[in-house]
Amino acid sequence: MDQIARTPGQIGAVVRRRRKALDLSQDALGEKISMRQATISNLEAGDRGAKLGTLLDAMSALGLELVIRPRTRGRSDEMDDLA
Repeated sequence: MDQIARTPGQIGAVVRRRRKALDLSQDALGEKISMRQATISNLEAGDRGAKLGTLLDAMSALGLELVIRPRTRGRSDEMDDLA
């Protein structure tokens, strides 16, 4: 199922849901991509300081991909439900 994420918090929530669906701990995901557990925690928390490379590495390890497309219109309260 496609998930729309427009904010760092929403992206972090997608990563967290997928990690949990795969029954991985933050520590286990961190080991797979040679990152500390704290880095995974920050990414999932929507830390704006997270590096794009870290996000892409985590997504790859979780079998996720990033798709860029024109933004659809949606109410901001509908987007908040995605997190």
